[in-house]
Amino acid sequence: MIDRSRQLIAMTTLASVAGLAAFALTHAASAQAPRPQINATAQPMPNEPQFRDPKTGQIWTPSNVGEGAGGGKPTSPSDRAFNPRQQTTTAQGVIDQDVGMQQVGTVPITAGPTVPLVNIDNVSLSVAPSRRWRTVLYLNNNSASTFSPIVGCVFNNGGRTVERTRGLLPPIAGGERVGLAIYGPPAETFVDSVQCHVDSP
Repeated sequence: MIDRSRQLIAMTTLASVAGLAAFALTHAASAQAPRPQINATAQPMPNEPQFRDPKTGQIWTPSNVGEGAGGGKPTSPSDRAFNPRQQTTTAQGVIDQDVGMQQVGTVPITAGPTVPLVNIDNVSLSVAPSRRWRTVLYLNNNSASTFSPIVGCVFNNGGRTVERTRGLLPPIAGGERVGLAIYGPPAETFVDSVQCHVDSP
C-alpha cells in the first residue's frame, strides 16, 4: 500500500513539472512580438528615404548605404556581390552571403511583447552598378543585447521565386539602426519584387 502511494505521488509530481515546463515555454513564445515580412517592388526611387546619423551628420539613402566605409567609395563587386553560379554547395536552395552594413543612427530600447528584438523597414529593390539585383533595407536592434541577425530575402518574378538568399550580418549592438544591402541574381534575370524577413533572432 505504501509503494502504491509513493508511485501515485511520483506520477503527480512528474505531471506537475511537465505542466509547468509547458506553461513556461508557451509564455516565453508569446512574450515576443511576431516578425513581420516586408515587401518591395522594383521601381525607380526619385524621392529616396534619407536618414541622418546624429553623430557624424552623414546622410544615408538606399543608393549609398551599400557602399563601403572610407570616403563613401563602393567596394568592388567581387567583394559585395555573390555569384550563385560559382557556388560549389547549396543549402536546400538558399544562398548565404556575408553582408556589410553601415550604422545610420540609433533607436530606443523598446523590445517586448509588442515590439520584436530586431525589425526591418524601408526595403527597396533596384539593380546595383555591379549588374546584380540588390535590396537595400534598414534593421533596428530594439533590445539592449548584441545580436548577429540573419535576414532572409526571396527575389520573385510574377509571384514565382527566382532566388532565395540569407544575409549573415556582423554583431549589431543594442539600440543601433543599420543600413545594409543584400544581393540577388544577375540583372539579366527578371525580378519584379522582393520579400524580406528576420530569420534570427
